[in-house]
Amino acid sequence: MNKITTYLQESLAEMKKVTWPTKKETYNYTLLVIGISIGTALFLGLLDYLFSSGFQFIIYR
Repeated sequence: MNKITTYLQESLAEMKKVTWPTKKETYNYTLLVIGISIGTALFLGLLDYLFSSGFQFIIYR
């Protein structure tokens, strides 16, 4: 039981040291993640389309 108490006390002490982002920072980071995710999806979708079109051209010519 002593180990659990020590763990919880140390965890709480570490949580007090954390610098949490502000609401504006969280909003900006969220938009950044969404933008990068959409950009990556579009890029990979374009590559998929180009490769599949290329392979179809090679196979059916």
